[in-house]
Amino acid sequence: MDHRNENFVPAGSAAAIDRRRLPLAAKVFGVLCVVVGVAVTALLALVIVDAIREVQKSGLQTQMSNVALVISVVQSVLLVASAVLSVFLGVRLLTNRRRFAAQTAEALLFVVVAAAICEVMDNGIHGSLISYGVTVVFLIALQSYLDPSLAEERELQRKLREMDVRDEAEEGTLGLDPSGKGYITLNFFNLFWIFVVCSVIGLVAEVAYHMIVVDPGHYEDRAGLLFGPFSPIYGFGGVLMTMALNRYYRSNVVVVFLVSAVIGGAFEYFVSWFMQFAFGIVAWDYTGTFLSIGGRTNAYFMAMWGLMGVFWIKLALPVMLKIVNLIPWNWRYALTSVAAAFMIADCAFTLVALDCWYMREAGIPQDTAIQVFFDEHFDDKFMEHRFQSMSIDPDSATRAR
Repeated sequence: MDHRNENFVPAGSAAAIDRRRLPLAAKVFGVLCVVVGVAVTALLALVIVDAIREVQKSGLQTQMSNVALVISVVQSVLLVASAVLSVFLGVRLLTNRRRFAAQTAEALLFVVVAAAICEVMDNGIHGSLISYGVTVVFLIALQSYLDPSLAEERELQRKLREMDVRDEAEEGTLGLDPSGKGYITLNFFNLFWIFVVCSVIGLVAEVAYHMIVVDPGHYEDRAGLLFGPFSPIYGFGGVLMTMALNRYYRSNVVVVFLVSAVIGGAFEYFVSWFMQFAFGIVAWDYTGTFLSIGGRTNAYFMAMWGLMGVFWIKLALPVMLKIVNLIPWNWRYALTSVAAAFMIADCAFTLVALDCWYMREAGIPQDTAIQVFFDEHFDDKFMEHRFQSMSIDPDSATRAR
């Protein structure tokens, strides 16, 4: 048998791109990641030790302060984790390990988002969150640049422009996992459009369910963002389902159902918990229903999440991938960038509007230009009409007023 070509790697393939040397700018950034990561880790360690001593001296006064303390501890751990991951990212950039650097950037992205969520629950919406937002955008861009599969797609795009064979390339295979381990490639492009599609489909399904089952004939706006027909809980739920089940899309339906039910129920519980403790908002309450867990989820809706997971992985995801692949190559990145910018702005506006709504209900003076703008354009009447399923009680939030 001829083994001469067994180590041959086609030029332009993901494996070949993974072996390319990163540019000098990436190496310089890697050095900064290592230096800053080590320094921040040491500084955070000292801050955490001092905070523990202060807590031991003052003690805890109320149950709510216990919750706030837990959130602060989790945030501290996440900040330490982000600093450590920054060191790993820097090392992997310096050692030219593109794929592992992309994976580290992705992990760091999730840690930063989680830390930002804790910051909102501790102190509400304020200026320091801008740094979190900038970091998230930068990490998305960095991960997309480093990811060999996306780089391979860009390389293919350039070749297709020259070869004029785009029609053959766009037969529904774009976005599929080339390794065969999963159904699709879990890159930003695919996951973003999954988020958008699930946000719309989930909203339509919830509105229809409310009109048919909960309150027949009565329409209620169930949107979760200020602008557009989007319910982000279903968008994020779809992303989580896809990431968790991507490698199990051939698995037994029962396995997919159970995993989807657990993930969906846990996610629903977390969103309810976050909304209440960050903004004093209750969007749903299942207290008194069968197997209710703190009123935040129950057996019935966990089963619904299970059915949606089966429907999504087995039926809807392949169809969605074909629809997304209808986007022309020369529009893919531009359209995705514009749509992502809109969704980020929509989410940011929604969080600020909810924060201002909370502050008005809590009787906290609002004197900044941003707060005045939101008070004028998104007042209590507007918020109650837009988010008809929500009620707000500042006393149930954890942050100090």
